[in-house]
Order: sequence, then C-alpha cells, then structure tokens
Amino acid sequence: MTTATTHLKTAASPSTGTGPLRGVLWLVWRRHRAALLAGILVTLAACALFSYQRIGLVEFLGGQNVTREAFHEDFQRGYASMFNGDLQFLQLIPVAVAVFLGAPLISSELERGTLQLVTTQSVSRGRWLAATLALPLTVVTVCTALLATVFQWLWSPAHTLVVGGDWLHSGPFDVTGPMLAAETLFLTACGIALGKLIKRTVPAMLTTAVTAMVLSVVWSEKLMPKLGTLRSITHPVNGDAPALPNGSVQMDDWVATADGRLFGFSTCVHDAHPDACRADKGIVNHVTQYLSFDQMPGMQWLGAGILLALTAAVLAFVVWRARRRPL
Repeated sequence: MTTATTHLKTAASPSTGTGPLRGVLWLVWRRHRAALLAGILVTLAACALFSYQRIGLVEFLGGQNVTREAFHEDFQRGYASMFNGDLQFLQLIPVAVAVFLGAPLISSELERGTLQLVTTQSVSRGRWLAATLALPLTVVTVCTALLATVFQWLWSPAHTLVVGGDWLHSGPFDVTGPMLAAETLFLTACGIALGKLIKRTVPAMLTTAVTAMVLSVVWSEKLMPKLGTLRSITHPVNGDAPALPNGSVQMDDWVATADGRLFGFSTCVHDAHPDACRADKGIVNHVTQYLSFDQMPGMQWLGAGILLALTAAVLAFVVWRARRRPL
C-alpha cells in the first residue's frame, strides 16, 4: 500500500493529526505542506525585512535638515531602489500564489487519481472539497494580509516620496490595505478553476500564469482608476496652475469652456493662431483632474469587495463543477 493511500484511508479518522489539523484538514496539509510552509516562511522573512527597513527610514526622515530638493535627492539615492524592490516582490505574490498553489491544488489530485481514491473511503466529496479549499485559502489570506499591513507601516511615513508619490499606478495601491489579499485570493481562485477544468498540473500552471498576468493588467489599466471619483482644479488657461493637494495623483489635463465643456489638452496648440482658435471654441480654462490621497482607503475597500465577490463566484463554480461532474 502506497503512502498516499495510507494517508487517505486514515484521513477520516478524528484522531488523525494534531491540534486543529485533524482528519481531512490534516491530509490537505500533508499534501500541500511544502507550498504552504514556503509561503509562511517567506511571509515572516519579508515582514522582518520590512520592519528592519523602517528603522533606517524613520531615522532618515527624522534627521534631515536640508532643502526640500536636496531631501528628495537623498531619499532617491538611499531608498528608491529599496522600495522598488519591495513593491516588485509584493506585486509578484498574487501571480506566484495562483500558479504554484492555486493551479496544482485540484489538478494535481485529479492527475494522480487522489480524488477518485478518496471518494471510495468514508470521506464525502463535499467534505474533501471544503477542506481542500478552506485550509490553503485561509493561509493565503493571513499571509497576504500580514504582508500588506507591515509594508503599509513601512511605506506610510514616506508615501509622498516613494515612486514619486504615485500610489495608484506604481504599486502601493495594489499591495496595501485589503487589496493584496483580495487580488491574491481572486487569482488563486482562477488558478483553482483552471486546474479543475484542465486536469493536468503543468498545463494548468502555464495557463494560470498567462491568465493572471492578463487579468492583472486589465484590472490595473481599465478598472482600478474608476474606483474613485475624479476631483478637479480649474484655473484660467494663461494663469499659473495651483498646486494639487499633497499626495494626490494627477489623472488627466483638459481645457474647458466657461460652461464646463471639456476639450483635449492639446486643442488649438498646433493651430497657426492658437488664441483665436481657443476664442472661437470658447476655451478659457485649464482643468486638472486628480485623485487625492484620502480617497485611497475607500477605493481599496471597493476594489477588494469587487475582487472578493468575483472570488466567491469562481469558487462557487469550482464547487458546482466538482459536485455535479465526474472527477
């Protein structure tokens, strides 16, 4: 009798495992412990690194006595590459988890025949599926929430300096607050669904990688900027532009008529007589649209809610497919 068969035969026993990991949960942990332990260890190491980095950052921010321009230059030399590396690491997490945990979660069991075997024991298909989904997704949620919280603790004191203060397009929006956990859960659920449909581990992983990257681009480019209501500053075309509120992200520039009709910023710029062109169209104002820093938490919770709703829909499909179709 193989080791896998022995584990399956003992999984239904309440005495199997220790602590809260008993029965089927213990078996799920045994089957996927390498990926789950790797995720936990990476999370702890990254949190320790972020905490160490914050010590130096706070000392730097509190000990400056230079002009604003020199202060920015010192920050870029000392901390720009550090934050860029942190952001790149955190932005890779949703795709990596989807590929290396989500895609193989069910596809590997289908490929090896584990699910056919487990349903011949005293474990129901529903109980097996619930444990298979619940334990890994719980670990993913806890780890990503912890990473986002500790990184936000590091990033917040210098949020106007990191990546030029662009919290929307350059990474901080995606990896702080509830967004990192929500995006990781959604892409992981997509990986699980693709694994269930494809039923082969390597093809499922490759398909999940491509799908996750496409979905991430669509989310970042098309949907994320629409989570908040644009605010605007209006000033005369030939007047000095007022400064945007601290921490704001500029989204677009327009020229406008007195009654608020918007034209592209380059309207009349290349005309032979730009002033006459603007007068003919009634253009008198310059309009700058932006998202302010105080909108960020609300946008994150709205985005997380959308992603979690999509996650629930994808997992419901997985459950339906697994319960209604042959394994």
